[in-house]
Amino acid sequence: MQLPEFITVICPACGERFEIPTPESEELPAELDYDCEICCRPMTVTVEVLRGQLRVESHGIAE
Repeated sequence: MQLPEFITVICPACGERFEIPTPESEELPAELDYDCEICCRPMTVTVEVLRGQLRVESHGIAE
Protein backbone atom coordinates (compact mmCIF):
# COMPACT_ATOMS: atom_id res chain seq x y z
CA MET A 1 0.00 0.00 0.00
CA GLN A 2 1.34 3.43 -0.98
CA LEU A 3 0.99 5.84 1.95
CA PRO A 4 0.39 9.56 1.40
CA GLU A 5 3.16 11.98 2.35
CA PHE A 6 0.84 13.81 4.77
CA ILE A 7 -2.30 12.86 6.70
CA THR A 8 -5.09 15.13 7.89
CA VAL A 9 -5.76 15.32 11.62
CA ILE A 10 -8.90 16.82 13.19
CA CYS A 11 -8.29 18.40 16.58
CA PRO A 12 -10.69 16.91 19.18
CA ALA A 13 -10.65 20.21 21.13
CA CYS A 14 -11.28 22.88 18.48
CA GLY A 15 -12.38 20.80 15.46
CA GLU A 16 -9.84 22.39 13.09
CA ARG A 17 -7.98 20.33 10.49
CA PHE A 18 -4.22 20.32 9.90
CA GLU A 19 -1.70 17.99 8.28
CA ILE A 20 1.17 16.01 9.76
CA PRO A 21 3.79 13.83 8.05
CA THR A 22 2.70 10.21 7.65
CA PRO A 23 4.82 7.73 9.64
CA GLU A 24 6.80 5.20 7.59
CA SER A 25 4.88 1.98 6.88
CA GLU A 26 7.29 -0.09 9.00
CA GLU A 27 6.46 2.17 11.99
CA LEU A 28 2.72 1.40 11.81
CA PRO A 29 0.66 1.10 13.89
CA ALA A 30 1.85 4.31 15.54
CA GLU A 31 0.65 6.44 18.43
CA LEU A 32 1.95 10.00 18.21
CA ASP A 33 1.76 12.91 20.65
CA TYR A 34 0.96 16.22 18.95
CA ASP A 35 -0.15 19.70 19.89
CA CYS A 36 -2.87 21.20 17.71
CA GLU A 37 -1.39 23.70 15.24
CA ILE A 38 -4.42 25.96 15.77
CA CYS A 39 -5.34 25.90 19.49
CA CYS A 40 -2.13 24.27 20.86
CA ARG A 41 -4.01 21.68 22.94
CA PRO A 42 -2.28 18.29 23.29
CA MET A 43 -3.64 15.18 21.61
CA THR A 44 -2.70 11.63 20.74
CA VAL A 45 -2.91 10.64 17.06
CA THR A 46 -3.25 6.95 16.21
CA VAL A 47 -2.27 5.88 12.69
CA GLU A 48 -2.76 2.34 11.41
CA VAL A 49 -3.64 0.35 8.32
CA LEU A 50 -6.83 -1.62 8.82
CA ARG A 51 -8.15 -3.90 6.06
CA GLY A 52 -5.99 -2.10 3.52
CA GLN A 53 -7.22 1.39 4.51
CA LEU A 54 -5.25 4.05 6.34
CA ARG A 55 -7.03 4.94 9.60
CA VAL A 56 -6.25 8.13 11.55
CA GLU A 57 -7.85 8.97 14.91
CA SER A 58 -7.14 11.83 17.30
CA HIS A 59 -7.95 11.90 21.00
CA GLY A 60 -7.54 14.73 23.48
CA ILE A 61 -5.17 14.36 26.40
CA ALA A 62 -6.56 15.35 29.79
CA GLU A 63 -4.61 18.29 31.15
